[in-house]
Amino acid sequence: MLSSKIFSPITRCRWFVVLMTAIVAISLTSCNPAQFKTKAAQVPQLVFASPSGPATFNITQNQSAFSVFGYIYEGLLTENFAQDGKLEPALAESWEISEDKKRIVFTLRNGLKWSDGEPLTVDDVIFTYRDVYLNPKIPTDIKDILRVGSSRAFPTVKKLDERRVEFTVPEPFVPFLRNTGGLPILPAHALRESIETTDANGNPKFVSTWGTDTDPKEIIGNGYYKMESYIPSQRVIFQRNPYYWRRDKEGNPQPYIERVVLQIIENTDNQLINFRSGQLDSLELSPDVFPLLKREEKRGHFSIYNGGPDSTTLFVSFNLNKARNSKNQPFVDPIKSSWFNIKEFRQAVAYAIDRQRMKENIFRGMGELQNSPIYFQSPYYLSPEQGLKVYNYDPKKAKELLLKAGFKYNSQGKLLDAMGNQVRFTMLVKAEDRSRVDMAIQVQQDLHQIGIQADLQAIAFNVVIEKLQNRTWECYVGGFGGGGVEPHSGSNIWSSNGRLHQFNQGPLLGEPPIQGWEISDWEKEINRLFIEGSQEFDEVKRKAIYAKFQQIAQEELPFIHLVNKLSFQAVRDRIQNLKFSALGGPFWNFYELKVTPD
Repeated sequence: MLSSKIFSPITRCRWFVVLMTAIVAISLTSCNPAQFKTKAAQVPQLVFASPSGPATFNITQNQSAFSVFGYIYEGLLTENFAQDGKLEPALAESWEISEDKKRIVFTLRNGLKWSDGEPLTVDDVIFTYRDVYLNPKIPTDIKDILRVGSSRAFPTVKKLDERRVEFTVPEPFVPFLRNTGGLPILPAHALRESIETTDANGNPKFVSTWGTDTDPKEIIGNGYYKMESYIPSQRVIFQRNPYYWRRDKEGNPQPYIERVVLQIIENTDNQLINFRSGQLDSLELSPDVFPLLKREEKRGHFSIYNGGPDSTTLFVSFNLNKARNSKNQPFVDPIKSSWFNIKEFRQAVAYAIDRQRMKENIFRGMGELQNSPIYFQSPYYLSPEQGLKVYNYDPKKAKELLLKAGFKYNSQGKLLDAMGNQVRFTMLVKAEDRSRVDMAIQVQQDLHQIGIQADLQAIAFNVVIEKLQNRTWECYVGGFGGGGVEPHSGSNIWSSNGRLHQFNQGPLLGEPPIQGWEISDWEKEINRLFIEGSQEFDEVKRKAIYAKFQQIAQEELPFIHLVNKLSFQAVRDRIQNLKFSALGGPFWNFYELKVTPD
Protein backbone atom coordinates (compact mmCIF):
# COMPACT_ATOMS: atom_id res chain seq x y z
CA MET A 1 0.00 0.00 0.00
CA LEU A 2 2.77 2.42 0.81
CA SER A 3 6.10 2.88 -0.81
CA SER A 4 7.94 6.00 0.32
CA LYS A 5 11.30 6.01 2.08
CA ILE A 6 10.59 6.54 5.74
CA PHE A 7 12.31 7.78 8.84
CA SER A 8 11.71 6.14 12.18
CA PRO A 9 13.66 5.62 15.38
CA ILE A 10 13.02 1.88 15.42
CA THR A 11 12.05 -0.06 12.31
CA ARG A 12 11.10 0.02 8.67
CA CYS A 13 9.08 -3.20 8.71
CA ARG A 14 6.06 -3.65 6.45
CA TRP A 15 3.40 -3.90 9.12
CA PHE A 16 4.86 -0.98 11.00
CA VAL A 17 5.04 1.25 8.03
CA VAL A 18 1.59 2.63 9.02
CA LEU A 19 3.14 4.03 12.19
CA MET A 20 5.97 5.99 10.70
CA THR A 21 6.94 9.30 9.13
CA ALA A 22 7.88 9.59 5.49
CA ILE A 23 10.88 11.75 4.72
CA VAL A 24 10.89 12.67 1.09
CA ALA A 25 11.45 16.06 -0.46
CA ILE A 26 8.93 18.72 -1.38
CA SER A 27 8.27 22.40 -1.83
CA LEU A 28 6.68 24.99 0.40
CA THR A 29 3.15 25.90 -0.53
CA SER A 30 0.81 28.82 0.00
CA CYS A 31 3.72 31.04 0.97
CA ASN A 32 7.00 32.27 -0.41
CA PRO A 33 9.56 29.52 0.34
CA ALA A 34 12.51 31.88 0.31
CA GLN A 35 10.85 34.17 2.86
CA PHE A 36 10.06 31.24 5.12
CA LYS A 37 13.59 29.90 5.02
CA THR A 38 15.10 33.34 5.64
CA LYS A 39 12.88 33.85 8.65
CA ALA A 40 14.03 30.56 10.15
CA ALA A 41 17.69 30.91 9.23
CA GLN A 42 18.70 31.89 12.76
CA VAL A 43 18.19 28.30 14.00
CA PRO A 44 19.57 25.07 12.54
CA GLN A 45 16.71 23.42 10.67
CA LEU A 46 15.97 20.95 7.90
CA VAL A 47 13.13 21.07 5.41
CA PHE A 48 11.72 17.73 4.33
CA ALA A 49 8.45 16.80 2.69
CA SER A 50 5.52 14.45 2.46
CA PRO A 51 3.15 13.84 -0.47
CA SER A 52 0.30 13.66 2.03
CA GLY A 53 -0.53 15.27 5.35
CA PRO A 54 -1.00 13.29 8.57
CA ALA A 55 -4.32 11.48 8.85
CA THR A 56 -4.34 11.60 12.65
CA PHE A 57 -2.19 12.49 15.66
CA ASN A 58 -3.42 9.30 17.41
CA ILE A 59 -0.90 6.59 16.61
CA THR A 60 -3.30 3.72 17.26
CA GLN A 61 -5.70 4.97 14.59
CA ASN A 62 -3.10 5.66 11.92
CA GLN A 63 -3.03 3.64 8.70
CA SER A 64 -0.91 5.94 6.58
CA ALA A 65 2.85 6.04 6.02
CA PHE A 66 2.72 9.82 5.96
CA SER A 67 2.57 10.67 9.63
CA VAL A 68 4.31 12.61 12.41
CA PHE A 69 5.04 9.76 14.78
CA GLY A 70 8.65 9.03 13.85
CA TYR A 71 9.57 12.52 15.02
CA ILE A 72 7.63 12.69 18.28
CA TYR A 73 7.73 9.16 19.72
CA GLU A 74 10.26 6.56 20.73
CA GLY A 75 10.06 3.00 22.04
CA LEU A 76 11.98 0.96 24.55
CA LEU A 77 14.55 -0.09 21.92
CA THR A 78 15.87 1.23 18.63
CA GLU A 79 17.73 -0.23 15.64
CA ASN A 80 21.23 0.57 14.43
CA PHE A 81 21.02 0.43 10.65
CA ALA A 82 24.78 0.83 10.35
CA GLN A 83 24.91 -2.65 11.89
CA ASP A 84 22.10 -4.36 9.93
CA GLY A 85 19.35 -3.32 12.30
CA LYS A 86 21.02 -4.42 15.52
CA LEU A 87 18.80 -3.72 18.53
CA GLU A 88 20.09 -1.03 20.88
CA PRO A 89 18.77 0.68 24.02
CA ALA A 90 16.41 3.62 23.73
CA LEU A 91 13.97 4.46 26.57
CA ALA A 92 15.10 1.19 28.13
CA GLU A 93 18.79 1.14 29.03
CA SER A 94 18.89 -2.66 29.12
CA TRP A 95 16.82 -5.84 28.86
CA GLU A 96 17.02 -9.45 30.00
CA ILE A 97 15.39 -12.58 28.53
CA SER A 98 14.68 -15.61 30.71
CA GLU A 99 16.08 -19.04 29.81
CA ASP A 100 12.66 -20.32 28.77
CA LYS A 101 12.29 -17.30 26.44
CA LYS A 102 8.92 -16.44 27.97
CA ARG A 103 9.85 -13.43 30.14
CA ILE A 104 11.52 -10.19 29.04
CA VAL A 105 12.42 -7.55 31.60
CA PHE A 106 13.19 -3.99 30.46
CA THR A 107 14.95 -1.49 32.72
CA LEU A 108 14.12 2.14 31.95
CA ARG A 109 16.67 4.92 31.98
CA ASN A 110 16.81 7.20 34.97
CA GLY A 111 15.21 10.62 34.71
CA LEU A 112 13.17 10.18 31.51
CA LYS A 113 10.68 12.95 30.77
CA TRP A 114 7.86 13.71 28.38
CA SER A 115 7.97 16.70 26.06
CA ASP A 116 5.93 18.69 28.61
CA GLY A 117 8.50 18.00 31.34
CA GLU A 118 6.46 15.38 33.23
CA PRO A 119 8.30 12.22 34.34
CA LEU A 120 8.17 9.19 32.01
CA THR A 121 7.91 6.08 34.16
CA VAL A 122 7.18 2.37 34.16
CA ASP A 123 3.55 3.33 34.74
CA ASP A 124 3.51 4.87 31.26
CA VAL A 125 4.77 1.61 29.78
CA ILE A 126 2.07 -0.35 31.61
CA PHE A 127 -0.57 2.14 30.47
CA THR A 128 0.59 2.02 26.85
CA TYR A 129 0.33 -1.74 26.56
CA ARG A 130 -2.40 -2.76 29.01
CA ASP A 131 -4.77 0.18 28.62
CA VAL A 132 -4.15 1.20 25.00
CA TYR A 133 -2.54 -1.34 22.66
CA LEU A 134 -4.14 -4.39 24.29
CA ASN A 135 -7.45 -2.74 25.16
CA PRO A 136 -10.20 -4.87 23.50
CA LYS A 137 -12.30 -1.75 22.92
CA ILE A 138 -9.61 0.08 20.93
CA PRO A 139 -9.24 -0.99 17.29
CA THR A 140 -5.63 -0.74 16.15
CA ASP A 141 -3.26 -2.48 13.75
CA ILE A 142 -0.75 -2.70 16.58
CA LYS A 143 -2.67 -5.61 18.12
CA ASP A 144 -1.72 -7.85 15.21
CA ILE A 145 2.00 -7.70 15.90
CA LEU A 146 1.54 -8.39 19.62
CA ARG A 147 -0.39 -11.64 19.15
CA VAL A 148 1.66 -14.70 20.08
CA GLY A 149 1.59 -18.19 18.58
CA SER A 150 -1.31 -20.39 17.52
CA SER A 151 -3.52 -19.12 20.34
CA ARG A 152 -2.95 -15.53 19.12
CA ALA A 153 -2.86 -14.62 22.80
CA PHE A 154 -1.46 -11.32 23.96
CA PRO A 155 1.49 -10.87 26.31
CA THR A 156 0.94 -9.78 29.87
CA VAL A 157 2.79 -6.85 31.36
CA LYS A 158 3.49 -5.96 34.98
CA LYS A 159 5.52 -3.50 36.99
CA LEU A 160 8.41 -4.98 38.94
CA ASP A 161 9.64 -1.75 40.51
CA GLU A 162 10.05 1.92 39.67
CA ARG A 163 12.36 1.23 36.72
CA ARG A 164 11.66 -2.35 35.63
CA VAL A 165 8.74 -3.74 33.63
CA GLU A 166 8.21 -7.41 32.78
CA PHE A 167 6.50 -8.84 29.70
CA THR A 168 5.39 -12.48 29.72
CA VAL A 169 4.41 -14.47 26.65
CA PRO A 170 2.51 -17.79 26.72
CA GLU A 171 5.13 -19.47 24.51
CA PRO A 172 8.53 -18.57 23.04
CA PHE A 173 8.10 -15.94 20.33
CA VAL A 174 11.16 -15.03 18.25
CA PRO A 175 10.01 -11.58 16.98
CA PHE A 176 8.72 -10.41 20.35
CA LEU A 177 11.73 -8.35 21.43
CA ARG A 178 12.00 -6.46 18.14
CA ASN A 179 8.24 -5.96 17.86
CA THR A 180 7.67 -4.87 21.43
CA GLY A 181 10.80 -2.79 21.78
CA GLY A 182 9.91 -0.70 18.78
CA LEU A 183 6.40 0.36 19.72
CA PRO A 184 6.06 3.97 20.93
CA ILE A 185 5.33 4.59 24.60
CA LEU A 186 2.36 6.91 25.25
CA PRO A 187 1.78 9.44 28.06
CA ALA A 188 -0.60 8.15 30.72
CA HIS A 189 -1.02 11.56 32.37
CA ALA A 190 -2.34 13.05 29.12
CA LEU A 191 -4.46 10.17 27.82
CA ARG A 192 -5.76 8.16 30.79
CA GLU A 193 -8.95 10.21 31.13
CA SER A 194 -9.85 9.53 27.49
CA ILE A 195 -9.42 5.80 28.13
CA GLU A 196 -11.62 5.82 31.22
CA THR A 197 -14.49 7.86 29.72
CA THR A 198 -16.77 6.66 26.95
CA ASP A 199 -18.78 8.20 24.14
CA ALA A 200 -22.49 7.71 23.40
CA ASN A 201 -21.77 4.28 21.90
CA GLY A 202 -19.84 3.07 24.92
CA ASN A 203 -16.45 3.29 23.21
CA PRO A 204 -13.45 4.91 24.90
CA LYS A 205 -13.16 8.57 23.92
CA PHE A 206 -9.50 7.81 23.28
CA VAL A 207 -10.40 6.49 19.82
CA SER A 208 -11.41 9.99 18.71
CA THR A 209 -8.77 11.78 20.81
CA TRP A 210 -5.83 13.60 19.23
CA GLY A 211 -7.22 13.99 15.75
CA THR A 212 -5.59 16.44 13.36
CA ASP A 213 -7.98 19.12 14.62
CA THR A 214 -6.15 19.03 17.98
CA ASP A 215 -3.75 21.86 18.70
CA PRO A 216 -0.36 20.29 17.83
CA LYS A 217 1.18 21.84 20.95
CA GLU A 218 -1.14 19.66 23.04
CA ILE A 219 0.33 16.45 21.61
CA ILE A 220 2.82 15.08 24.13
CA GLY A 221 5.62 12.78 23.05
CA ASN A 222 9.02 11.43 24.05
CA GLY A 223 10.93 11.56 20.76
CA TYR A 224 13.42 13.91 19.16
CA TYR A 225 10.84 16.63 18.54
CA LYS A 226 7.49 18.01 19.55
CA MET A 227 4.98 19.58 17.19
CA GLU A 228 4.91 23.34 17.06
CA SER A 229 2.26 23.90 14.38
CA TYR A 230 0.26 22.21 11.66
CA ILE A 231 -1.46 23.83 8.70
CA PRO A 232 -3.50 21.23 6.75
CA SER A 233 -2.32 20.65 3.19
CA GLN A 234 0.70 22.91 3.85
CA ARG A 235 3.16 21.92 6.56
CA VAL A 236 3.98 20.53 9.99
CA ILE A 237 6.70 22.27 12.01
CA PHE A 238 8.58 20.38 14.72
CA GLN A 239 10.64 21.95 17.49
CA ARG A 240 13.39 20.08 19.32
CA ASN A 241 12.15 18.32 22.43
CA PRO A 242 14.14 19.91 25.29
CA TYR A 243 13.51 16.85 27.48
CA TYR A 244 14.70 14.20 25.04
CA TRP A 245 17.05 11.82 26.84
CA ARG A 246 19.97 11.54 24.40
CA ARG A 247 23.26 13.38 24.99
CA ASP A 248 26.56 13.09 23.16
CA LYS A 249 29.88 12.14 24.76
CA GLU A 250 30.49 15.76 25.82
CA GLY A 251 27.08 15.94 27.49
CA ASN A 252 25.45 18.10 24.81
CA PRO A 253 21.73 17.47 24.26
CA GLN A 254 20.66 15.76 21.05
CA PRO A 255 19.33 16.11 18.42
CA TYR A 256 21.46 19.06 17.35
CA ILE A 257 19.02 20.33 14.74
CA GLU A 258 16.57 22.71 16.35
CA ARG A 259 13.68 22.55 13.94
CA VAL A 260 12.25 20.32 11.19
CA VAL A 261 9.76 21.54 8.62
CA LEU A 262 7.69 18.84 6.94
CA GLN A 263 6.07 20.28 3.83
CA ILE A 264 3.01 18.73 2.23
CA ILE A 265 2.85 18.58 -1.57
CA GLU A 266 1.33 15.85 -3.71
CA ASN A 267 2.97 16.48 -7.07
CA THR A 268 6.40 14.93 -7.60
CA ASP A 269 7.27 17.43 -10.34
CA ASN A 270 6.85 20.27 -7.86
CA GLN A 271 9.06 18.40 -5.42
CA LEU A 272 11.81 18.31 -8.02
CA ILE A 273 11.44 21.99 -8.90
CA ASN A 274 11.74 23.09 -5.31
CA PHE A 275 14.68 20.83 -4.55
CA ARG A 276 16.57 22.18 -7.54
CA SER A 277 15.82 25.73 -6.37
CA GLY A 278 17.49 24.98 -3.04
CA GLN A 279 14.39 25.13 -0.85
CA LEU A 280 14.57 21.49 0.28
CA ASP A 281 17.21 19.47 2.04
CA SER A 282 16.48 16.06 0.57
CA LEU A 283 14.70 14.40 -2.31
CA GLU A 284 13.93 10.78 -3.04
CA LEU A 285 14.83 10.37 -6.70
CA SER A 286 12.81 8.49 -9.25
CA PRO A 287 14.90 6.90 -12.01
CA ASP A 288 13.66 9.36 -14.62
CA VAL A 289 15.12 12.36 -12.75
CA PHE A 290 18.31 10.66 -11.59
CA PRO A 291 20.36 11.55 -14.73
CA LEU A 292 19.31 15.20 -14.47
CA LEU A 293 20.23 15.61 -10.81
CA LYS A 294 23.40 13.56 -11.16
CA ARG A 295 24.71 16.22 -13.53
CA GLU A 296 23.80 18.95 -11.01
CA GLU A 297 25.28 17.23 -7.97
CA LYS A 298 28.39 19.40 -7.59
CA ARG A 299 26.82 22.69 -8.64
CA GLY A 300 23.76 22.09 -6.45
CA HIS A 301 25.84 21.21 -3.37
CA PHE A 302 24.20 17.86 -2.73
CA SER A 303 25.17 14.19 -2.87
CA ILE A 304 23.16 11.29 -4.23
CA TYR A 305 23.18 8.06 -2.23
CA ASN A 306 22.43 4.69 -3.85
CA GLY A 307 20.69 2.25 -1.53
CA GLY A 308 20.37 -0.52 -4.12
CA PRO A 309 17.00 -2.12 -4.90
CA ASP A 310 14.30 -0.43 -2.87
CA SER A 311 12.69 -2.31 0.00
CA THR A 312 9.25 -1.34 -1.27
CA THR A 313 7.00 -4.10 -2.56
CA LEU A 314 5.15 -2.96 -5.70
CA PHE A 315 2.36 -5.15 -6.96
CA VAL A 316 -0.93 -5.77 -8.73
CA SER A 317 -3.56 -7.26 -6.46
CA PHE A 318 -7.14 -8.48 -6.91
CA ASN A 319 -9.86 -8.35 -4.29
CA LEU A 320 -10.51 -12.00 -3.42
CA ASN A 321 -13.14 -11.22 -0.79
CA LYS A 322 -16.39 -13.20 -1.25
CA ALA A 323 -18.11 -11.61 1.75
CA ARG A 324 -21.13 -9.32 1.94
CA ASN A 325 -21.64 -6.19 4.00
CA SER A 326 -24.16 -5.70 6.79
CA LYS A 327 -26.82 -4.92 4.16
CA ASN A 328 -26.16 -8.28 2.47
CA GLN A 329 -24.54 -6.59 -0.54
CA PRO A 330 -21.41 -8.21 -2.00
CA PHE A 331 -18.22 -6.19 -1.70
CA VAL A 332 -17.18 -7.43 -5.15
CA ASP A 333 -19.46 -8.19 -8.08
CA PRO A 334 -19.91 -12.01 -7.82
CA ILE A 335 -19.14 -12.45 -11.52
CA LYS A 336 -15.83 -10.60 -11.21
CA SER A 337 -15.11 -12.26 -7.90
CA SER A 338 -15.37 -15.64 -9.61
CA TRP A 339 -12.59 -14.58 -12.04
CA PHE A 340 -10.33 -13.12 -9.38
CA ASN A 341 -10.54 -16.27 -7.26
CA ILE A 342 -9.28 -18.52 -10.04
CA LYS A 343 -5.58 -19.10 -9.45
CA GLU A 344 -4.91 -19.58 -13.16
CA PHE A 345 -6.49 -16.18 -13.87
CA ARG A 346 -4.06 -14.46 -11.49
CA GLN A 347 -1.15 -16.42 -12.92
CA ALA A 348 -2.18 -15.46 -16.46
CA VAL A 349 -2.18 -11.79 -15.47
CA ALA A 350 1.31 -12.25 -14.03
CA TYR A 351 2.61 -13.80 -17.27
CA ALA A 352 0.97 -11.01 -19.29
CA ILE A 353 2.83 -8.16 -17.58
CA ASP A 354 6.10 -7.27 -19.28
CA ARG A 355 8.09 -6.39 -16.21
CA GLN A 356 11.34 -6.09 -18.13
CA ARG A 357 9.78 -3.39 -20.30
CA MET A 358 8.51 -1.73 -17.13
CA LYS A 359 12.02 -1.77 -15.70
CA GLU A 360 13.59 -0.35 -18.84
CA ASN A 361 10.99 2.28 -19.75
CA ILE A 362 9.58 3.49 -16.43
CA PHE A 363 12.63 2.93 -14.24
CA ARG A 364 15.24 3.62 -16.94
CA GLY A 365 16.81 0.23 -16.30
CA MET A 366 17.49 1.18 -12.67
CA GLY A 367 15.66 -1.58 -10.88
CA GLU A 368 15.30 -5.31 -10.39
CA LEU A 369 12.40 -7.64 -11.17
CA GLN A 370 10.69 -8.58 -7.92
CA ASN A 371 9.53 -12.11 -7.20
CA SER A 372 9.18 -12.46 -3.46
CA PRO A 373 7.30 -10.68 -0.66
CA ILE A 374 10.49 -10.88 1.44
CA TYR A 375 13.17 -8.25 0.89
CA PHE A 376 16.12 -9.61 -1.05
CA GLN A 377 18.60 -8.46 1.65
CA SER A 378 16.82 -10.54 4.29
CA PRO A 379 18.55 -13.81 5.18
CA TYR A 380 15.15 -15.47 4.71
CA TYR A 381 14.80 -14.43 1.08
CA LEU A 382 14.28 -17.35 -1.34
CA SER A 383 15.80 -16.64 -4.74
CA PRO A 384 14.60 -18.03 -8.08
CA GLU A 385 17.86 -20.00 -8.22
CA GLN A 386 16.80 -21.67 -4.96
CA GLY A 387 13.45 -22.70 -6.38
CA LEU A 388 11.16 -19.66 -6.17
CA LYS A 389 8.59 -19.61 -8.97
CA VAL A 390 8.78 -16.61 -11.30
CA TYR A 391 6.48 -15.21 -13.97
CA ASN A 392 8.57 -13.87 -16.79
CA TYR A 393 6.73 -12.20 -19.66
CA ASP A 394 4.92 -14.86 -21.70
CA PRO A 395 1.56 -13.73 -23.20
CA LYS A 396 1.18 -17.07 -24.99
CA LYS A 397 1.40 -18.90 -21.66
CA ALA A 398 -1.10 -16.40 -20.22
CA LYS A 399 -3.67 -17.18 -22.92
CA GLU A 400 -3.14 -20.92 -22.50
CA LEU A 401 -3.85 -20.66 -18.78
CA LEU A 402 -7.01 -18.63 -19.39
CA LEU A 403 -8.37 -21.09 -21.94
CA LYS A 404 -7.56 -24.00 -19.65
CA ALA A 405 -9.48 -22.25 -16.85
CA GLY A 406 -12.64 -22.02 -19.00
CA PHE A 407 -12.30 -18.54 -20.46
CA LYS A 408 -12.69 -17.95 -24.21
CA TYR A 409 -12.17 -15.26 -26.83
CA ASN A 410 -14.75 -13.65 -29.12
CA SER A 411 -14.17 -12.62 -32.72
CA GLN A 412 -12.78 -9.24 -31.61
CA GLY A 413 -10.17 -10.88 -29.38
CA LYS A 414 -11.90 -9.87 -26.14
CA LEU A 415 -11.70 -12.28 -23.24
CA LEU A 416 -15.00 -13.74 -22.05
CA ASP A 417 -15.77 -16.03 -19.15
CA ALA A 418 -17.60 -19.34 -19.56
CA MET A 419 -20.96 -17.55 -19.32
CA GLY A 420 -20.07 -15.07 -22.05
CA ASN A 421 -19.35 -12.09 -19.75
CA GLN A 422 -16.59 -9.79 -20.93
CA VAL A 423 -13.62 -9.74 -18.54
CA ARG A 424 -13.50 -6.11 -17.52
CA PHE A 425 -12.72 -4.53 -14.18
CA THR A 426 -11.56 -1.27 -12.56
CA MET A 427 -7.91 -0.90 -11.58
CA LEU A 428 -7.06 1.64 -8.85
CA VAL A 429 -3.81 3.55 -8.50
CA LYS A 430 -2.85 6.58 -6.42
CA ALA A 431 -2.67 9.67 -8.60
CA GLU A 432 0.11 11.44 -6.69
CA ASP A 433 2.88 9.07 -7.77
CA ARG A 434 3.71 9.50 -11.45
CA SER A 435 5.79 6.33 -11.73
CA ARG A 436 3.02 4.31 -10.06
CA VAL A 437 0.51 5.69 -12.57
CA ASP A 438 2.89 4.87 -15.43
CA MET A 439 3.15 1.31 -14.12
CA ALA A 440 -0.63 1.01 -14.03
CA ILE A 441 -0.89 2.33 -17.58
CA GLN A 442 1.53 -0.32 -18.78
CA VAL A 443 -0.35 -3.05 -16.90
CA GLN A 444 -3.51 -1.83 -18.62
CA GLN A 445 -1.78 -2.05 -22.02
CA ASP A 446 -0.29 -5.47 -21.34
CA LEU A 447 -3.63 -6.91 -20.23
CA HIS A 448 -5.27 -5.51 -23.34
CA GLN A 449 -2.92 -7.73 -25.36
CA ILE A 450 -4.55 -10.83 -23.84
CA GLY A 451 -8.09 -9.49 -24.24
CA ILE A 452 -8.64 -8.10 -20.73
CA GLN A 453 -10.03 -4.59 -20.31
CA ALA A 454 -8.74 -2.87 -17.17
CA ASP A 455 -10.35 0.54 -16.67
CA LEU A 456 -7.74 2.69 -14.96
CA GLN A 457 -8.86 4.94 -12.11
CA ALA A 458 -6.11 7.24 -10.78
CA ILE A 459 -7.40 8.85 -7.57
CA ALA A 460 -6.09 10.55 -4.45
CA PHE A 461 -4.17 8.29 -2.10
CA ASN A 462 -6.51 8.86 0.83
CA VAL A 463 -9.45 7.81 -1.36
CA VAL A 464 -7.57 4.67 -2.35
CA ILE A 465 -7.02 3.87 1.33
CA GLU A 466 -10.72 4.40 2.03
CA LYS A 467 -11.73 2.00 -0.74
CA LEU A 468 -9.27 -0.61 0.48
CA GLN A 469 -10.53 -0.32 4.04
CA ASN A 470 -14.16 -0.54 2.87
CA ARG A 471 -13.32 -3.52 0.60
CA THR A 472 -14.98 -1.65 -2.29
CA TRP A 473 -12.31 -2.28 -4.93
CA GLU A 474 -11.56 -4.79 -7.68
CA CYS A 475 -7.92 -4.43 -8.71
CA TYR A 476 -5.17 -2.27 -7.27
CA VAL A 477 -1.67 -1.27 -8.34
CA GLY A 478 -0.04 -0.48 -5.02
CA GLY A 479 2.85 -1.04 -2.70
CA PHE A 480 3.93 -1.86 0.82
CA GLY A 481 6.95 0.05 2.02
CA GLY A 482 9.99 -0.67 4.08
CA GLY A 483 10.56 -4.42 4.04
CA GLY A 484 12.90 -5.39 6.86
CA VAL A 485 14.99 -8.44 7.60
CA GLU A 486 12.43 -10.11 9.90
CA PRO A 487 9.73 -12.01 7.93
CA HIS A 488 7.25 -11.82 10.78
CA SER A 489 7.07 -8.09 10.17
CA GLY A 490 4.71 -9.00 7.33
CA SER A 491 2.24 -10.87 9.54
CA ASN A 492 -0.14 -7.91 9.54
CA ILE A 493 -0.43 -8.41 5.77
CA TRP A 494 -0.27 -12.18 5.50
CA SER A 495 -2.24 -13.33 8.54
CA SER A 496 -5.87 -13.83 7.52
CA ASN A 497 -6.86 -11.82 10.61
CA GLY A 498 -4.39 -9.02 9.92
CA ARG A 499 -5.71 -5.50 9.44
CA LEU A 500 -3.64 -5.14 6.26
CA HIS A 501 -4.79 -8.45 4.74
CA GLN A 502 -6.20 -6.36 1.93
CA PHE A 503 -6.79 -9.02 -0.68
CA ASN A 504 -9.26 -10.83 1.60
CA GLN A 505 -9.94 -8.52 4.54
CA GLY A 506 -11.79 -10.21 7.37
CA PRO A 507 -14.02 -8.71 10.08
CA LEU A 508 -12.45 -5.80 11.93
CA LEU A 509 -13.08 -4.52 15.43
CA GLY A 510 -15.56 -1.65 15.56
CA GLU A 511 -17.05 -2.06 12.07
CA PRO A 512 -20.52 -3.36 11.06
CA PRO A 513 -20.56 -7.16 10.76
CA ILE A 514 -19.78 -8.79 7.42
CA GLN A 515 -21.28 -12.03 6.17
CA GLY A 516 -19.88 -15.01 4.33
CA TRP A 517 -16.18 -14.30 4.71
CA GLU A 518 -14.13 -17.33 3.61
CA ILE A 519 -10.49 -18.18 4.24
CA SER A 520 -8.84 -20.32 1.57
CA ASP A 521 -6.76 -23.38 2.40
CA TRP A 522 -3.56 -21.67 1.24
CA GLU A 523 -4.28 -18.68 3.49
CA LYS A 524 -4.69 -21.09 6.39
CA GLU A 525 -1.36 -22.69 5.54
CA ILE A 526 0.36 -19.31 5.49
CA ASN A 527 -1.22 -18.60 8.90
CA ARG A 528 0.30 -21.83 10.18
CA LEU A 529 3.72 -21.12 8.70
CA PHE A 530 3.90 -17.65 10.25
CA ILE A 531 3.04 -19.09 13.65
CA GLU A 532 5.59 -21.88 13.23
CA GLY A 533 8.23 -19.42 12.07
CA SER A 534 7.65 -17.13 15.04
CA GLN A 535 8.26 -20.05 17.42
CA GLU A 536 11.35 -21.53 15.77
CA PHE A 537 14.70 -20.37 17.15
CA ASP A 538 16.78 -22.61 14.87
CA GLU A 539 17.78 -20.36 11.95
CA VAL A 540 18.10 -23.19 9.41
CA LYS A 541 14.61 -24.46 10.19
CA ARG A 542 13.27 -20.90 10.24
CA LYS A 543 14.58 -20.25 6.75
CA ALA A 544 12.92 -23.43 5.49
CA ILE A 545 9.59 -22.32 6.97
CA TYR A 546 9.68 -18.93 5.30
CA ALA A 547 10.91 -20.48 2.05
CA LYS A 548 7.73 -22.53 1.94
CA PHE A 549 5.69 -19.39 2.62
CA GLN A 550 7.32 -17.63 -0.33
CA GLN A 551 6.63 -20.61 -2.59
CA ILE A 552 2.93 -20.57 -1.66
CA ALA A 553 2.71 -16.81 -2.13
CA GLN A 554 4.21 -17.09 -5.61
CA GLU A 555 1.96 -20.00 -6.54
CA GLU A 556 -1.27 -18.37 -5.38
CA LEU A 557 -0.34 -14.77 -6.25
CA PRO A 558 -2.49 -12.60 -4.00
CA PHE A 559 0.14 -10.01 -4.93
CA ILE A 560 1.65 -10.03 -8.42
CA HIS A 561 5.06 -8.50 -7.84
CA LEU A 562 6.45 -5.98 -10.31
CA VAL A 563 9.78 -4.11 -10.09
CA ASN A 564 12.01 -2.94 -7.26
CA LYS A 565 13.41 0.41 -8.36
CA LEU A 566 16.87 1.41 -7.24
CA SER A 567 16.71 3.66 -4.21
CA PHE A 568 18.37 7.05 -4.69
CA GLN A 569 18.30 9.87 -2.18
CA ALA A 570 19.71 13.35 -2.82
CA VAL A 571 20.85 15.07 0.38
CA ARG A 572 22.32 18.56 0.84
CA ASP A 573 26.04 18.57 1.60
CA ARG A 574 25.44 20.96 4.50
CA ILE A 575 24.03 18.01 6.48
CA GLN A 576 26.84 16.38 8.46
CA ASN A 577 27.25 13.01 10.21
CA LEU A 578 25.14 11.03 7.74
CA LYS A 579 25.52 7.26 8.04
CA PHE A 580 23.64 6.12 4.98
CA SER A 581 22.41 2.52 4.88
CA ALA A 582 20.27 0.67 2.38
CA LEU A 583 17.80 -0.36 5.10
CA GLY A 584 17.69 2.83 7.12
CA GLY A 585 18.25 5.45 4.44
CA PRO A 586 20.13 8.70 5.14
CA PHE A 587 18.31 9.90 8.26
CA TRP A 588 17.97 6.93 10.60
CA ASN A 589 20.56 8.46 12.98
CA PHE A 590 18.78 11.80 13.05
CA TYR A 591 19.91 12.66 16.57
CA GLU A 592 23.54 12.81 15.35
CA LEU A 593 22.96 15.06 12.34
CA LYS A 594 24.27 18.61 12.17
CA VAL A 595 23.91 21.35 9.59
CA THR A 596 26.42 23.95 8.50
CA PRO A 597 25.19 27.51 7.83
CA ASP A 598 23.92 28.28 4.32
